[in-house]
Amino acid sequence: MMNYKMFKQMVKDRFPVYMPPEYANCSIGIQQVTKVNRTVDCINLIPMYNIGNTGHSVSPNIYIDTMYEHYKECEDLHEVFQTAADAMVHGFEGITQIVQKLDFDTAKDNIIFQLVNTKQNKEMLCGVPHRTFQDLSIIYRWKIEQDSNVTASTIVHNGLAEKLKMDEESLFAAAMVNTKRLLPPVVKNMYEIMHELFVEQGMPEEVISMYTEDLPEDMCMYVITNDMKYYGAASMLYENELHNLAEKLQSDLYIMPSSIHEIIAISANAGTPNVLAQMVAEINMNEVSLEERLSNQVYHYDKDLRIISLATDGTNDLA
Repeated sequence: MMNYKMFKQMVKDRFPVYMPPEYANCSIGIQQVTKVNRTVDCINLIPMYNIGNTGHSVSPNIYIDTMYEHYKECEDLHEVFQTAADAMVHGFEGITQIVQKLDFDTAKDNIIFQLVNTKQNKEMLCGVPHRTFQDLSIIYRWKIEQDSNVTASTIVHNGLAEKLKMDEESLFAAAMVNTKRLLPPVVKNMYEIMHELFVEQGMPEEVISMYTEDLPEDMCMYVITNDMKYYGAASMLYENELHNLAEKLQSDLYIMPSSIHEIIAISANAGTPNVLAQMVAEINMNEVSLEERLSNQVYHYDKDLRIISLATDGTNDLA
C-alpha cells in the first residue's frame, strides 16, 4: 500500500484523467488550505470558476487526506479517483447555484460570528479580521444561503473584507446584530433535548419519562446554541442569555465548550472547574472531530458583574 506522500503524487499525475471531457482544458493544482484547527492538502482545478465580474475565482476543494482514507479502506485507486472526480463535478454545480445568489451589496446584512480556538488557529488568524475573546477568537462569516436544512457560509478573509469595504469594527457591529437575528440563541436543559430526541424516535411518553425525570434546576446542564445549531457556540457572546439563566438558577455559571456549535452551562454550585475541564478534554479527544473542537478550558460567568472569564488555565492543545 502506498504511503501518503506517494499517494499525493499519484493524485497529481492521474486525477485529471477521471474528469469529464468538458474539463479537459483544466489542470490540477495542489495546495495547503488552512481550515479551522488544522491545515490540509487539497486539489482544485485551474482555471477555476469566475464569480461574475468580481475578480474572484473559485474551485471546489477535494481533500487528499479524505481520499487517502478512502484508499486505505478499499485499496482501489480507480474507485477513489472516480469518487473524487464525481465530487468535484458536483461541487462545480453547487458553486454555480451559490454564485447566482451572491449579492455583495447586501452582504453586510448577512455577516455572522464564529468562535475559534486562538492557539490552534494562529496561521488562519493572520489572514482574517478577528478579535480576542478569552482564549478564543471571534472571526466572521458571510452567510450566503439558508433553508430549513442547510446553511452555507464562507469565512471573511482579509481580501473579502476589503471587497466588502468592511474593517474589523464594522464586521463586529454587523455580526452583533445579524447573528442574533439570523441565528437566534436557544437555551434548553438537557432533559428537554433528550425528550425531543426520544419523541422523534417514536418512544412512548411513559418510557421517555423514565429517562428524563427532572433533576433540580441547579443540578441540570443547559445547552446553549442557536436554532440551526450552526456555529452556535458564538451564542455565548450574547450575555443576556447567560444572565437570564444565571438569574433563573440564582448562581454564577460554569461554561463548557462542547464544540464550535454549542456550549453547555451549569450552576457554579454543581461542579468544580478543573473536574469539568477534564471532562471537556476527554469528550473533545474522543467524541468531537478536530475541526469542530473549540477549547479544553472552562469559563466562569459572574452573575453580579455580568462578565465571562477563564475558570481554568490548563492546556488548550486540541489535536
